[in-house]
Amino acid sequence: DAGEALKRRHRALGVCYYPEHWPEELWETDARQMAESGIEFVRIGEFMWSLIEPSEGVFNWDVLDRSVEVLAKHGLKIVIGTPTACPPKWLIDQDPSILPYDDHARQRTFGSRRHYSFSSSSFREHSERICTAMAERYGQHPSVVGWQLDNEYGCHDTIRTYDPNAKLAFREWLTKKYKNIEALNEAWGTRFWSMEYRSFDEVDLPDKTIVTEPCPIHRMDFFRFSSDQVVSYNALQVSCVSQRSPKRFITHNFMMMFFDFDAWSVAQSLSFCTYDSYPLGFTDTTLGLSDIFSVEQKIRFAKTGHPDLASFHHDLHRCMSRNKRFWIMEQQPGPVNWAGHNPAPAPGMVRLWTWEAFAHGADVVSYFRWRQVPFAQEQMHAGLNKPDCTPDVGLLEAKQVVAEIRHLEDSISRRPPPP
Repeated sequence: DAGEALKRRHRALGVCYYPEHWPEELWETDARQMAESGIEFVRIGEFMWSLIEPSEGVFNWDVLDRSVEVLAKHGLKIVIGTPTACPPKWLIDQDPSILPYDDHARQRTFGSRRHYSFSSSSFREHSERICTAMAERYGQHPSVVGWQLDNEYGCHDTIRTYDPNAKLAFREWLTKKYKNIEALNEAWGTRFWSMEYRSFDEVDLPDKTIVTEPCPIHRMDFFRFSSDQVVSYNALQVSCVSQRSPKRFITHNFMMMFFDFDAWSVAQSLSFCTYDSYPLGFTDTTLGLSDIFSVEQKIRFAKTGHPDLASFHHDLHRCMSRNKRFWIMEQQPGPVNWAGHNPAPAPGMVRLWTWEAFAHGADVVSYFRWRQVPFAQEQMHAGLNKPDCTPDVGLLEAKQVVAEIRHLEDSISRRPPPP
């Protein structure tokens, strides 16, 4: 039972909100305007770790407490994100081994997000602590209807990390799979180029410090191991939250065009799937899958998104969900900041993308974000509102969708019953 928000219901809109980015005197107005606009669901909290826990074991819930109450006061349904995508600086300074390594065996550093290794047992312990604390505090709040675990697993090429923790965990994974080193040598064909191993402790990671290409099965096993690490890490968070927040849904926001881990296995432990839909961004740049769209297609669909892109991902994530339910957790509302080219959508596209998602079975379309932020890495990313609090095009089209939903529901309710 995932609660009221999981029952079959009319289509609804949501929004991602970051109260920590704005003066508190704006929160009340923001919440009131969300409700007046017809928005029902609000996601918060997924990047708040340093604010919530400024030092180890010392929690400051003031901002999240007050923002939850302001949103609840206006009847908004709250989805809380666990903040593990952004380990705070004090944690990295305390234990740098948490950091991931790239495929050249170079340590990646603090200064953005997703700077952790799924294989770090230390990071898993810290994740368990912060997720448990959040679930204990908000897990049974009447306005909290669900949870998003972490944020966009693997974004910024962070699934396959080549750090010392991953090497040790990979050796353990291989030991469980092959039982003895002779079986590994046979499966990998290590007689080729004299690559035989005498024990699992001799196996390193297939990174780019190897002179030429590594053994294909070595690489494939590492890819499978890396995927399994995501699955087990997600299961850890599910356990933390589900025990302390019954009758609320638990989900994760998957990404478009991303296949570095087995999302189907992750989905099996979730109430349903959500994903982040950026049709223009992923038409322009496909995270290394550069041959998906031709230059001509990118130009033709620059302001609309390729017509197959969103529809494919709607069906994919609906099918991944155990109950065939899905949400759009982040819907592109205007220009993004991260693609090679970032045009504004053609007039009417935000409305079209929303109805397209509903037509494919989405229960909720949630826009990213309520207001464009005027600082840091995503300051050029549009929101439903501009930084000066005036409505942007996305909000106007979202309001049009709300009016259309209400008109449709009214028409259906007045339809005479079948004979």
